[in-house]
Amino acid sequence: MRNFLSRYVAKIRSGAASRTIHQSMFSASPARNVCLTLLVVCIVLLSPSFAQQPFPTSRFDNARDGANTNETLLTPSNVNKNSFGHLFSFPVDPGVAASPNADVMAQPLYMPNVNILGQGTLYNVVYVVTMADSVYAIDADTGAQLWHASMLNVGGTPAIVSDKTLPCGLGNGFDEEGIVGTPVIDTTTNTMYLVAKTALNGTVRHHIHALDITSGNEQPGSPVQITNIQTTSKKGHVTVFNSLHQKNRPGLLLLNGVLYMGFGSNGCNDQNSGWVLSYNASAPMGSPEYLAPLAVFNTSPDWGLTSIWQAGTGLAADEAGNIFFETAEVAGVGHYDVPTGGQTYCNSVVKLYPDLTVFDYFTPWTVAYLNSNDLDLSSTGVLILPYQGDSPTPNELVASGKQGWVYVLDRDLMGMYAPGGPSDPQIVQEFPLLEKSANPENDYNVQFGSAAYWNETVYFAPDASPLLAYRVSGGTLGIPPAATAQKYSGSHSPSISANGKTNGIVWVISGSELLAFNACTASAPAGTCQNQYAPLQLLYSTIQAPNKRDAFPHVGHFVTQTVADGKLFVATQTSLEAYGLFPVVTVTLGSAQTATVGTALPNPIQIQVANPYNGQPDVGATVNFSDGGKGGVFSPSSGPGTGSVTTDANGNASITYTVPQKSGTYTLTMSGTGFGTATTTATAAAAAAIKIISYRGAKQTGTEGSILPNPIVAQAQDTYKNGVPGVTINFTANNGAVPNPSSVVTDAKGLARTTLQLPATVSTVTVTASSAGFKNVTFVEYSVAPTATGVKSAVFTETGQ
Repeated sequence: MRNFLSRYVAKIRSGAASRTIHQSMFSASPARNVCLTLLVVCIVLLSPSFAQQPFPTSRFDNARDGANTNETLLTPSNVNKNSFGHLFSFPVDPGVAASPNADVMAQPLYMPNVNILGQGTLYNVVYVVTMADSVYAIDADTGAQLWHASMLNVGGTPAIVSDKTLPCGLGNGFDEEGIVGTPVIDTTTNTMYLVAKTALNGTVRHHIHALDITSGNEQPGSPVQITNIQTTSKKGHVTVFNSLHQKNRPGLLLLNGVLYMGFGSNGCNDQNSGWVLSYNASAPMGSPEYLAPLAVFNTSPDWGLTSIWQAGTGLAADEAGNIFFETAEVAGVGHYDVPTGGQTYCNSVVKLYPDLTVFDYFTPWTVAYLNSNDLDLSSTGVLILPYQGDSPTPNELVASGKQGWVYVLDRDLMGMYAPGGPSDPQIVQEFPLLEKSANPENDYNVQFGSAAYWNETVYFAPDASPLLAYRVSGGTLGIPPAATAQKYSGSHSPSISANGKTNGIVWVISGSELLAFNACTASAPAGTCQNQYAPLQLLYSTIQAPNKRDAFPHVGHFVTQTVADGKLFVATQTSLEAYGLFPVVTVTLGSAQTATVGTALPNPIQIQVANPYNGQPDVGATVNFSDGGKGGVFSPSSGPGTGSVTTDANGNASITYTVPQKSGTYTLTMSGTGFGTATTTATAAAAAAIKIISYRGAKQTGTEGSILPNPIVAQAQDTYKNGVPGVTINFTANNGAVPNPSSVVTDAKGLARTTLQLPATVSTVTVTASSAGFKNVTFVEYSVAPTATGVKSAVFTETGQ
């Protein structure tokens, strides 16, 4: 599958749509436009505080791998219903939205240590944009609003179905559209870039806004309306960008001072086309060049449609500054015309130079079938794999589509188009995610979200399927994949939190659930996974906790969660929901104590409750104790086997515990509202012995001269009938019978065992068990003559008397 190379790339470049916008920024040859690594912005601006990393763009980075590998707080051991759950809910646009169907579609973004309003106080902030054209800055630690800004400052309202400024009706599940695509934050200038749709007097417009993330104010030179955009095809067809028919669904891309954005239809095939636009974000703010248009690419300048949606995933970029995306279908038979010199890149993976001229592309051999059956490749976004040093094609990407076929492409030679089928032999690898999709001409809707990558593994969340994890080796995805035990509904992209190559967790939304799985697979690299967790083991679900504690509200289709700084944020139809670690209960003194049955532990059990994110004490927290109804007594008591205390100004509290009258080790559970459950143990040791009893082994019968089949057992007991260890019990017998051993020290259960050699005569034998200071106990046994068939001795089970 590797021996077919892309046709000479120059042929593609000559076929780019003519542009009416001249851009000076990319007038040099592409070789001069090699960019810095994708993560350089994040690396330069890493927060000095522990574990706090920005999440400034769709899917965390420009590779769109969905993996935050700087997560030091969340681990497979603490993401569970006891330690992790719902923290707060923040309502967005209360009473503002034009209808109750105004979802939040964009992925929340996160920035640590933001100096809000220049007041000197630093906040960790999560940013949410809405379909009602609102932007919110929310305290990521408390859920308090820090500021709110409306993009209706340009006049008008969001586009809505009822006045026909939003074509396609309610097919998308919402009836107003404002900000759809995930913004991007320039961490060097503290500027958020977003695209907002508004309608004024029946005219629909898109504006680019550049907001100061510390205040929500527009930066100098912002906003800028997207206008006067058009292309002329090689055939002379002129296409004008019309906001009425265009939706900015993919997340924005900020690369080397240039802002890139993708567009498709509103959800139906009307008069739209697919577009990529670029604007200058590096010029001085307020200057004529700031946010000036640079370049435009039309995915289908002759036939239209060919949307860029990608389930919201942003346009991707590699370390060389090239831009990648997937497109949807074009209507009409024979309109895929790129191989014959046309410019309709329908159902394709496209690679652009930074100046938006075509560099390379891949189109599956089934493109005509995909076009005819609404099986968009653009139901997913491109995933840029890191350098694959063990592969002959080290620079690769992973793409997929609604149909559920996966395409592994060489980014240097993507494969273009090889007609005829029944496969695409010119690419690195292709395969179906599900068995039902094995026929390349099937009409199953399988994929509605992008893949994630972590630790040499690619993760997919197909619809009505297990979560799937494919190990990457030699540049290909290993088949069969690791899979979860259950099937889940898809339509959302998985994401990863991890601390480097350890503590990996896969997060995904499935219907009314938020789910977390152990990200490790059986074939993961040595030393990167915790062996106590099974591959793709379910760690947490929002439906596990009782009383709907972590209830997950309705979310828009394709919404993606954000994991940052020990928390998970997800935008729902009407709110921002935050999930994270509960305050931690730690036993500071008095753990694993021992006391005599029926008495108090030597020391009180002392605890401290602290915030897991900053270590500050949780003051005034009510902590409930329970021994599970085993009969112990807490003081202060809140009922049988339970107690309750309140933490002081240092988050500390203490309680005493009287162990039950039955000996053993007991688990004590500490719990409360809003913090994780913790446990310790208390051991009740037997009191001093007051008697010995015949425990087992009396009234056995055996053949004269034989050894009884079962031992003779005595027990030393305390006043509560607990077995007492360490007591010496002596055994004697009459009529020539011999106990062996004759002296035994009781074990942990207070038991002393001996065997009995019967005499060589028929007789009744009495065995006496004695111990200094206690009344003797006796066992009666029977020695009988053999019979022709032998005598079967009685068998006694060890249940005690």
